[in-house]
Amino acid sequence: MVFKEGQSADAVYLVCDGQLKLYTTSREGRVMIVRLARPGNLLGLSAVMDRADYEISAETLMPTILRRITQPDFVEFQYKYPEVGRHTSEVLAKDYRYIFQDARRLALSGSASGRLARLLLDWSEELGNGCPELRFKMSLTHEEMASMAGTSRETVTRLLNRYERGKLIAREGSSIVILNPGQLDAFAG
Repeated sequence: MVFKEGQSADAVYLVCDGQLKLYTTSREGRVMIVRLARPGNLLGLSAVMDRADYEISAETLMPTILRRITQPDFVEFQYKYPEVGRHTSEVLAKDYRYIFQDARRLALSGSASGRLARLLLDWSEELGNGCPELRFKMSLTHEEMASMAGTSRETVTRLLNRYERGKLIAREGSSIVILNPGQLDAFAG
């Protein structure tokens, strides 16, 4: 656990290596995974900039290397180097785009199949490391994927099997390869 939702934001964390899940929890204990963080992501930025509590929790999914920058050091760094302020704005804009994409996926896709298809396509772009082949390592369980797609674990398992039988995806260990992005995009609407 790197930080917890509601904890006072005292630092930002630069992800150097590894992968983390970022999630929020309802009062009833229901967990919603907001997104996956990967190398290059800066965690806790909006909370540190707003001098507020962390809005989400961050937990590693594999061995991870982080650089911790305290709130006072980060603010001083921004004042000393104005280009850091520009980059900070870009990171906040990217975070906003991720949140918007998640809201669009959950609210506008009428089917679980469409939400899961969009999630897989988004991950292939984000986690594929720029490879021409749409391949990424899946470090979430079906339950966690269901949380992100707004459906049940059983539905995720059934849909992944259906996508595999239909030659839309291939699963190789913990990797997923998108074989037919056009058809998945059609499901995603």
